[in-house]
Amino acid sequence: MAGHSQFKNIMHRKGAQDAKRSKQFAKIIRELTVATRAGLPDPASNPRLRSAITAARDVNMPKDTIDRAIKKASGAAGGEDYIEVRYEGYGPAGVAVIVEGLTDNRNRTASDVRAAFSKYGGSLGETNSVSFMFRRLGVITYPLSVASEDEMLEAAIEAGAENVVSSETTHEVTCEVEAFFTVRDSLETRFGEPESAKLDWRPENTVSLDEEKARTLFKLLDVLEDHDDVQNVYANFDLSDELAEKLSA
Repeated sequence: MAGHSQFKNIMHRKGAQDAKRSKQFAKIIRELTVATRAGLPDPASNPRLRSAITAARDVNMPKDTIDRAIKKASGAAGGEDYIEVRYEGYGPAGVAVIVEGLTDNRNRTASDVRAAFSKYGGSLGETNSVSFMFRRLGVITYPLSVASEDEMLEAAIEAGAENVVSSETTHEVTCEVEAFFTVRDSLETRFGEPESAKLDWRPENTVSLDEEKARTLFKLLDVLEDHDDVQNVYANFDLSDELAEKLSA
């Protein structure tokens, strides 16, 4: 396990997710807002909105809150106007970092992200300065209980997916970005709503870190994750199991 998923697991074991629930909700409401405006307010006709609703349910957002966000975004007033932004740069030890955000003030967000990189020994680069080190993929996750490994693999390949990796608890289906909604909808018809369905940046190669660099990098990632305008952060680092366990203690 490497990169952003490893960071998320460590933060989760520290209990950070509970402390940040209100901030999580705010970020998802932004995505619901943008997704609603990008298409129709009906999730059946708006794949991005369906994904946003799935993410909202994943963090136990109340249905009333989801419905209010969609209604507000589809109303005449429309609420806040967010634009999508992406920043790329290098963190400690040359770790490549991608930051995705939704903001109503591009200058403010860029300034804050640049300041965070500088504070923790990194540097913000130009767009596409590090994304070539990652692969953009669709990732759909189901609990292991919904199907056997063979059944999930067969269904995923028939739907147009590239691969399935089954662990002790989940099936993770990956596919090209262009096939994401087709694959997700096909699997949903057969197995029901997925545990999660999203577009992800997966590193093609990783940078191994010692404890000092890892702690500094995690401070940067935590500051970025905590920013109101930031939706997702990805990084191409790798930790030994022993160090990951130590950092999560």
